[in-house]
Amino acid sequence: MKRPLITFQNFTFQYHSQSEPTLHHIDVTIYEGEKILIVGPSGSGKSTFAQCINGLIPNNYEGEIQGNVIIGDKELTKTSLFDLSFDVGTVLQDTDGQFIGLTVAEDIAFALENDEVPLEKMRKEVELWAETVELQDYLKHRPQDLSGGQKQRVSMAGILINNAPILLFDEPLANLDPKAGKEAIDLIDDIHKKTETTILIIEHRLEDVLYRPVDRVIVFNEGRIVADLTPDDLLKSNILLEQGIREPLYVTAMKYAGVDLNQVQKLSEIEQLQTPKLKEKMEAWTKELHYEKKTSPDESLLTLENVSYQYQKNDRKVLDEVSVTFHRGEMVSIVGKNGAGKSTLSKAICGFIQSQQGTMSWAGADFNQFSIKERADKVGFVMQNPNQMISKKMIFDEVALGLVLKGVEETEVRERVEKVLKVCGLYEFRNWPISALSFGQKKRVTIASILVLDPEMIILDEPTAGQDFKHYTEMMSFLEELNHKGVTIVMITHDMHLMLEYSQRALVVFDGKIIADTTPVNVLTNQELVEKASLKETSLYTFAKLIGLKYPFLFTENFIAYDREVRLK
Repeated sequence: MKRPLITFQNFTFQYHSQSEPTLHHIDVTIYEGEKILIVGPSGSGKSTFAQCINGLIPNNYEGEIQGNVIIGDKELTKTSLFDLSFDVGTVLQDTDGQFIGLTVAEDIAFALENDEVPLEKMRKEVELWAETVELQDYLKHRPQDLSGGQKQRVSMAGILINNAPILLFDEPLANLDPKAGKEAIDLIDDIHKKTETTILIIEHRLEDVLYRPVDRVIVFNEGRIVADLTPDDLLKSNILLEQGIREPLYVTAMKYAGVDLNQVQKLSEIEQLQTPKLKEKMEAWTKELHYEKKTSPDESLLTLENVSYQYQKNDRKVLDEVSVTFHRGEMVSIVGKNGAGKSTLSKAICGFIQSQQGTMSWAGADFNQFSIKERADKVGFVMQNPNQMISKKMIFDEVALGLVLKGVEETEVRERVEKVLKVCGLYEFRNWPISALSFGQKKRVTIASILVLDPEMIILDEPTAGQDFKHYTEMMSFLEELNHKGVTIVMITHDMHLMLEYSQRALVVFDGKIIADTTPVNVLTNQELVEKASLKETSLYTFAKLIGLKYPFLFTENFIAYDREVRLK
């Protein structure tokens, strides 16, 4: 029998700054060699749970503790952060905040340098782990110059080299393109098999993590464990939906079609699942569905012609003769792998960088002649990393800043800020310091600070990264309301379902060029395009093909429309 490695015994924790405990009476045991997925809405306590495992609580974040936590043979309250670091390695969501070395090799070697490992042995270890995470060709590169997926691999190698028996991943998929996300899950699975390390993954994208097997899924809400089940048992219940967590889309489709999930074998493994008459039941349900396609607006708002940009003269073009028109009142997704040029395109539109070639026009006017301030009155930009946008200490003050600088009256400022905070799920935190928020909550603050200004066009870089399904839905519903009022919404996203559900149009960027401008379903049912742009075929389309549906493309479109209708009701 495997030995217990992490044990929580009637554990309650309350931060000194909070009036109520964040964790309530946690009783759970994680065994040696297990691979555990931890899910829950934002603020459910899962990050606090993780910080109790890696020792940040109580060593960095103090509070009142009741009960006990044992990591290996160490009691949490009697062990230093340094001593716990030998047992638990943590890969942070924000990998940039974890880098120490000037090169990839230096960063991987950091733990060994601290232990004064001889240079020759250190080099061999660095080469071994760099090869394990497929970074052997990047050892002399700066970590900051790598793609999101590569940065994460650097962090993983730096943790693995220390041979910690427990690996903790904090939202490893949040900033990765779909293909890089799949590769990350493959790599974590491979490491688990080779090293038999105990692995804990905290992630909102449950379906993407279940792409490879896990032993258990622990569900948190309101500081309590509401479920601790195998993936199959969890998916056969309604627990995920009751807790506001999105279940895999093919599971939802089967529920809509009246399939008895208790009869389904290997439900969590889409390529292995089996149940009697599945195809017939899905076909019967599909015949009842028919939705008219929405027509896209055609009034030109912003037009780019042959726009090119390169950071230095001898570098490749990050934007290579990009020509595209954004229309008033449409919702557009921009997709593609990390480093394809998506964020650079948005920076060129906002005037943060000046394109070296090409023209831009706004409703017929020469947009190249607009200053950054003049562009900001037309186009709001929400950056991917919220820490790069925040300049105030308090949430209310940050969201109100733009209105204050514009000289809006205090009464109107309060009214508009409070309305946006409610929509973004931040109203109850309005008087909190921003430093007390999670990454996902900070993201909502930055979105709120732009939404409150009522721009004609909003560009959002990864708007739903780190968001639970409840806040994701609230945010997107609010953006849709704005869109219905004529605001153009442009979303740079790695979330393929967001693109399918909310966009009328998708732009696929590859090596600085727009290689496709079509409907979202056309993108995700084109295998060549999916592969080239590092995207991921939706599980709905995969499911429809696997069970032999005649029109998997139509099935995908109709499911999206039906699911939206059900949830909006």
